[in-house]
Amino acid sequence: MGQRRPNFGGMSVNERLAAAGLLREFDTAITEGVRQRAIDLLQQVEMTDDAAAMTVDTILRNPTTYGYHRST
Repeated sequence: MGQRRPNFGGMSVNERLAAAGLLREFDTAITEGVRQRAIDLLQQVEMTDDAAAMTVDTILRNPTTYGYHRST
């Protein structure tokens, strides 16, 4: 028997990532500016390609607005 996937319907992006155990990985990808890794993680929580890319690009444009501080 495999692990059941959470039902992501109605969840926010952070809720989806937390339910999947991917929030820390996503935060690291954003902090390090690794766009494609962040997109891949969002796709794992059932976000469409376009929605994942738009979300990541929005955060990376101004990460401090979303509580992230870039690594130097």
